[in-house]
Amino acid sequence: NLSEMLLQEFVFEGFDGGPQNHALLFAVFLALYFMAVLGNLTMIVVITVDARLHSPMYFFLKNLSFLDLCYSSVISPKALVNILSSSKVINFKGCATQFFFFSMMGTTEAFLLAVMAYDRFMAICNPLRYPISMPPSVCACLVLGSYCGGCFNSILQTSFTFSLPFCSFNHIDHFCDVIPLLQLTCANTAINKLVMFGLCGLIIMGPTLVVLTSYGYITVTILRMHSGGGRHKLFSTCGSHLTAVSIYYGTVFVMYVQPGAVQSMEQGKVVSVVYTLVILMLNPLIYSLRNKDVKDALQRLIQ
Repeated sequence: NLSEMLLQEFVFEGFDGGPQNHALLFAVFLALYFMAVLGNLTMIVVITVDARLHSPMYFFLKNLSFLDLCYSSVISPKALVNILSSSKVINFKGCATQFFFFSMMGTTEAFLLAVMAYDRFMAICNPLRYPISMPPSVCACLVLGSYCGGCFNSILQTSFTFSLPFCSFNHIDHFCDVIPLLQLTCANTAINKLVMFGLCGLIIMGPTLVVLTSYGYITVTILRMHSGGGRHKLFSTCGSHLTAVSIYYGTVFVMYVQPGAVQSMEQGKVVSVVYTLVILMLNPLIYSLRNKDVKDALQRLIQ
C-alpha cells in the first residue's frame, strides 16, 4: 500500500495555547466526556431495569444511548491524552481504525434517529396496528439495519481515503476525519470529495425526509386530538426527538455536506467538538428532562 510506505504515522496539532489553556481544555473535555458516559449509562440502566419502559420507543432510545456511549469513546480518550501529552502521535493503522469506527457510529446514529421517528409515526398515527407492526423482531432488524448502513458507509469512506498516498506533511488538526485527511494527500481528491458529498448527502437527506414525513403526519394527528393533556404529552415526547435530530443533522450538514461551510480548520475543530462530545452529552438530558416516563422511572430507581 503506497500510503503505508510513504507515511507511517500522523501528528495531532490540537488546539493552540500554553499549558494553562491546555489544562483548561482538558478539564472541559473531561467533564463533557464524563457527563456523556454517565448520562448514557444512566439511560441504559433505567430503561433496562424499569419494566414500564420495555416498549419499542425505549428500546430504540436504549440503543441510541449505547451508540452515543461508544461514539464518544472513539475520539475522546485519545483526545484527552493528546491535550496533556508532548507526543501527539497516532500510527497509520490506529488512524484508520479511529476513522472507521467514527464514521460507522456517526452514520448509524443518523439512521437510528430516522428509525425512531418512524416508530413514533407508527405509534401515534396507527396505534391499533402498532403492536403488530413493531414487534421485537422488527425493532431488532431496524437497529441492525442502521448498523449495517453505518458499516457500509464506513468501509467505503475508509477504503477511499486510506488508499490515497499521504506525502511528507503529516499533521492533522484535530482527529482522523475525512476532511483533514484529504488535505494531507498528494493526489487528486476530486473523486474522494465527490463520494464524500454524495454519501453524506444521501445519509442526511434520506433520514431527514423520513423524519419530516413522519412528523408531518404526527403533527396533523396530534392537532386532531380533543384531549389537551394527551396532546401536550405527545408534543413533549416528540419534541425531545426533534430537538436531538435538528442539532445532530444540522451540525453534520455544516461539517460535511455544505461546501465551504467550515472556512478554516479552527472552525472545524469547534464543530467537531460539538458533534463528538456536546451532542452526545446533551442527548440523555434532552430525552430525560422532556420525557415524564423517563423522569418517573429515574425517580423510582433512585428511591
